[in-house]
Formats: sequence, C-alpha cells, structure tokens
Amino acid sequence: MFGRSKGKALRKHQTELVSDLLPELSLDLSGPLDPATLFAEPMRETRLEIGFGGGEHLIEAADKEPDVGFIGCEPFVNGVARLLSQIEKRGLKNIKLHRGDAIEAVDRLPDASLSRVYLFYPDPWPKRRQRKRRFVSEDALGRLARVMKKSAELRFATDIDDYAAWTLARVNESPDFQWTAQAPADWLVPWQGWTRTKYEGKAIAAGRKPVYLSFMRG
Repeated sequence: MFGRSKGKALRKHQTELVSDLLPELSLDLSGPLDPATLFAEPMRETRLEIGFGGGEHLIEAADKEPDVGFIGCEPFVNGVARLLSQIEKRGLKNIKLHRGDAIEAVDRLPDASLSRVYLFYPDPWPKRRQRKRRFVSEDALGRLARVMKKSAELRFATDIDDYAAWTLARVNESPDFQWTAQAPADWLVPWQGWTRTKYEGKAIAAGRKPVYLSFMRG
C-alpha cells in the first residue's frame, strides 16, 4: 500500500485507543499467523479486509457475524482510530488489525486459510506513472490466491472505470481466479447486506457509478 498514513490530529480518546487498544488487537507478524488461535473464541471462518478506510463495512460485517473472524489492514491511522472507537463501543471480539501493508499480513497466513477477501475502493493511482502502485497486480493476486480456500470469494468495489477494467484484465490473466458475473446486475448492484461507506456516498454524489466485482478462487 502507498499513500499518507496520517491526516488531521486525533481526538484525545482516539489517541488513547491507538496507544492502548490497538496493541491488544494487532497481529503479531514476527512469525506465522494461525487463524485458529487469533481470537479468544473459535471462529467458523476467517476473512480479510484490505484497506478498510473508516471501517464502516468492517465493523458492520463483524457485528452481524460474531462467529466469523475478521482481519482488517489499513495504514491510515485516522481510519484505524475510528474503527477502534466502534470496536470499543460495540464490544466486538472478532476483529484483529494490522496498521500497515496488507501483504505483510497475507504473507504470514497459512495456505487456504481465508474464506473471503474484501478490497473496496483502493487508491486508484490515476496517473499512468503511478499505476504500478495499484494493489491489484499479478503478484498480489498470486499471494492472495495462496491463502484463499478453493471457491473463496474476492470482492472488489471501485468508482473508477479505469481501475475496474485494470482489475478485470489482471483477473482474466490469472490462473487462480474467475469473474462470476453472468448479468449486468452482478456488477452494478452491491452485495446483499452491503454497507455504504462514507467514501462511496461521496462518489455517488459526485456522479460516479460504483461497480461491484466478485471473483472466485479456483
């Protein structure tokens, strides 16, 4: 991941949460990760959200399915602080965090350990010279494929047409994933139970149309 890691100053309690709660929830990347032991209670499956932004989707997903373990990765401290506030408020025990590059966590996970991966509104890096920084790449897809179970789902959303085309092109070249769409509604309508993020609301208000792409691990 690239980009800023901090925006405006955190409020006092947010700073306290980053100092006190974040270390409790942070992944220990000094060695391999075992999803079976990450959480206090056994979880029926483990999912990953890459770049969770303000955490709107992640917190709702974790709240709805308390028996699913969620790993959230986000380098931007303000987004992490907002998510921590919600975790504290709701008392959730099924979220683990990494404040940094998601690939650092992915590379510590065992083979076929994730049932679903979320990648929503990643930085599009629109300038041609920047596109090599986009998260979706042959290398990243290969690393994700290793840790995803057979038939696991990769969900991707963007409001940037060029990034949608870029992603479809790379998935089409990947031996590990296939696009599951069969009709326009499959990419123009969000998934059941979808949580609209603050960013998505702004994108729609600005006249941009999101697309929702689902890929299956072969």
